[in-house]
Amino acid sequence: MAIAFLFPGQGSQRAGMLHTLPDHPQVRATFEEASATLHRDPRELDEEKTLESTVATQLAIFIAGVASARVLAAEGAEPDFVAGLSVGAYSAGVAGGALAFAEGLRLVRLRAELTAGRFPSGYGLAAIVGLNEQAVEKLVESCNTPENPAYLALLNAPQQIVVAGSIAALDKVLEQARKEGCAKAERLAVRIPSHCRLCDDVAQQMTAAMHDLQPRLPRATYIANRTARPTKDFDRIREDIATNIAHPVRWHDSTEVLVEMGARLLIEMHPGQVLTRLAGAAFPHVRAIALEAVPLQTALKLVRTARNEAEE
Repeated sequence: MAIAFLFPGQGSQRAGMLHTLPDHPQVRATFEEASATLHRDPRELDEEKTLESTVATQLAIFIAGVASARVLAAEGAEPDFVAGLSVGAYSAGVAGGALAFAEGLRLVRLRAELTAGRFPSGYGLAAIVGLNEQAVEKLVESCNTPENPAYLALLNAPQQIVVAGSIAALDKVLEQARKEGCAKAERLAVRIPSHCRLCDDVAQQMTAAMHDLQPRLPRATYIANRTARPTKDFDRIREDIATNIAHPVRWHDSTEVLVEMGARLLIEMHPGQVLTRLAGAAFPHVRAIALEAVPLQTALKLVRTARNEAEE
């Protein structure tokens, strides 16, 4: 029975999330490493006011994900697969062995600074529940204009889709989605229109920033955001991490690939439980847990059980 570590993206943050990580040597070591690179106490990043910053939010999510994975690894729970949604791909890269933690910190900070500077206001994301990809794409095309663009951004589930663009365009898309009878349509608390062509220049700069990274041999198979395909090739992982900001994330497809490849225990790293709920709804025969929701020893017991069943 294979095990996959899932890493959430922006939107899963909450005040105090770094302070609720397990009291474990690996968490403390991760904080110390982050402090040495960022030149600040990383635990300051999860304060409610600080989380209004895209930079602080993405760094806090990245640090929480890496710290969680390190705790499990230190207790003998290594993943067969890693997958991260949006900025969670950087955490997945570190946990899978393709990126060094210090590299990831610098890259996440750069990514967040570039997007925040590129889109200080007037843009964001909106979620639509209850319509399929084809229906939402049709709505987006009808509302998209050069002055007020809109694009498909995250395909989280067959009928849970996130749209990126200008606020004016998003409001039109949401209005049309409600007329089409969707179950839910709302703007998200994210100010960046990520995962669409509006971020092409950011992707180009991230590609340049990652060009000279020292190649590493990943320990775990990485599931790409853009294509939902598995790989252990460093160059492909680097390309996906660098450029996913400008392309839709096929998250449901990624989870489906994990299941097809034999993953039967999906563990969501801190913070949040969004990915766990998505996996549970789509694949009820697969065990999906969020570290935030279970004691560490329970998660470790489930890992040991999964390993024992795989050996039988």
